[in-house]
Amino acid sequence: MAIAVVFDFDNATLEQYDQVIKLMELEPRGKAAPGSLFHWVTKTDNGIRVTDVWEDQDAFETFAAEQIGPFAAQAGFTDEPRLTFYDVHNFLTTP
Repeated sequence: MAIAVVFDFDNATLEQYDQVIKLMELEPRGKAAPGSLFHWVTKTDNGIRVTDVWEDQDAFETFAAEQIGPFAAQAGFTDEPRLTFYDVHNFLTTP
């Protein structure tokens, strides 16, 4: 079952986020990571919020452990993100 995950990174910047994407060898507006169905990021009052939809929670957790955590630390993220998971009822894509 697809899941949505919302990450709130306090004290993080969009510049740090851009570093993480570069370290992951992903391109802005390009293809998502394997297992990821949708991804977006926005600035918040006290950091950034990342919202993803993944094929399943196992795919997300593997990617988070292997890439998100290590690359976020490398880019200077100082706070652990607050994670919220949701079961996805439906999602639409363009052809």
